[in-house]
Amino acid sequence: MDIEEFFESMPFARLLGVEITDVEDGHAEGYIEMREDLSWNADRVMAHGGVTFTLADTVGGAALVSRVDQPVPTIDMRIDYLSAGTGDLRAEADVVRLGGDVGTVDVDVYATTDDTLIATARGVYKTG
Repeated sequence: MDIEEFFESMPFARLLGVEITDVEDGHAEGYIEMREDLSWNADRVMAHGGVTFTLADTVGGAALVSRVDQPVPTIDMRIDYLSAGTGDLRAEADVVRLGGDVGTVDVDVYATTDDTLIATARGVYKTG
């Protein structure tokens, strides 16, 4: 399975502009360029929480797909928002457990301008 192509063809990720930039055995990285229509604030471009969540979920799924070579629907994801995302965002995800039916992935989301940690997430995905 071409993981980058699979995620780039996902309509919602494409709508938001999520890009998978690196995928290897149990690890993935991705990026989203912030723009005004992704902001929650009319006076200042600040990532809506759903944008940050979508980036984390998509990159987390890519990390797991790199291990199981099939689509992995999200079962659950918990995210902690730590700082406002005021510019472009990047995410790094690592598989922490791969079982027969589920896999668990940890994801960190950063501001690209200064590497501020914006959010941490843990996703659980169906693998079997």
